[in-house]
Amino acid sequence: MAIPALMQNYGERTLTLVRGEGNYVWDDSGRRYLDAISGIAVCGLGHCHPAVTAALQDQAHTLLHVSNLYNIPAQEQLAEKLVALSGMDNVFFSNSGAEANEAAIKLARKLGNARGLACPRIVVMEHAFHGRTLATLTATGNPAAQQGFAPLPEGFLRVPFNDVAAIEALAAQHDDIVAVLVEPVQGEGGIRVPDSDYLLRLRHLCNDRHWLLMLDEIQTGNGRTGELFAYQHAGILPDVVTTAKGLGNGVPIGACLASGVAAQLFGAGSHGSTFGGNPLACRAALAVLETLENEALVERAASLGASLLQQLRVQLGGCEAVHDIRGLGLMVGIELDRPCGELVQQARAHDLLINVTAGNVLRLLPPLTLTDSECRQVADTVSTLVLQFARQAA
Repeated sequence: MAIPALMQNYGERTLTLVRGEGNYVWDDSGRRYLDAISGIAVCGLGHCHPAVTAALQDQAHTLLHVSNLYNIPAQEQLAEKLVALSGMDNVFFSNSGAEANEAAIKLARKLGNARGLACPRIVVMEHAFHGRTLATLTATGNPAAQQGFAPLPEGFLRVPFNDVAAIEALAAQHDDIVAVLVEPVQGEGGIRVPDSDYLLRLRHLCNDRHWLLMLDEIQTGNGRTGELFAYQHAGILPDVVTTAKGLGNGVPIGACLASGVAAQLFGAGSHGSTFGGNPLACRAALAVLETLENEALVERAASLGASLLQQLRVQLGGCEAVHDIRGLGLMVGIELDRPCGELVQQARAHDLLINVTAGNVLRLLPPLTLTDSECRQVADTVSTLVLQFARQAA
């Protein structure tokens, strides 16, 4: 049912969720669902995790907001922890992933302008998703999402994902490139996992060309792929990394981390945010990082993800409608041979929340706190639904 007071940019929504606990949510009729999308990779600790709840309650009794005109102890503590865990040098806090990516784009532009470039360019990928602000929408590789918002900002060059040779070819044609912006695993684009040496090759290319390697870890960060950040699988260090989603477990917060020359580009007045890094959001994020460490949930995501992939491949291995089953950690996609949006509603009828992205990719982003039995439930339910869907379409 449409609510007239709300803009209709989300279309029709037919499910009303009113409560969450652990890996489950309840609707307004009292029906319980296993949440295998976790707020689109946000609630990695599940819903209402005690550590996050306690941190929010304590901070709400103390101080919610003062702005960045003043020192904020929780912000400083979170920055120090993120820097230590990531290997980066410093961080700018925002309120969302799109804002974190805006900061990254501004860092690249700042570097380009310092080099005397009239129009510094950033290499971005087909099927990418970086946000819905004008700059991040332009960086996003989805023409349908861009429709109706011209003129879009200039300064972006697009190439196929997982194709280093295409970027090398661009380098021979353009002397004004300053950065490469890429997701280590494409989320909205269909859970596309690149070759294992892709990030390493990009690191070498950026080193050779004196470009910034900027990684969008909005969806892949905070333990989702079985490392705290997905670039840690490749053993590299980016110049810029952005994250959000799972960092606050539902409390809005984004972060743009920088190292090396990128860490020195912003000075006083270069960039800012009224709400970014406020005490409440930073306390939540600190609780998240501490919980990931104390409960070994990053390692858990790696083992659970491998188990989920194996179960799905066994049960769906002979299904001709399934083109691919892929993923990294608890970021799993099942690509079908046709659009499959109807599976979302069918899964709800089986008390399971899932998502379909890129039209024909069933996407699973369950909490890192998923149990073994819940993992089997997800695999069994999804496999049953996919096999039924394939038979109906045959």
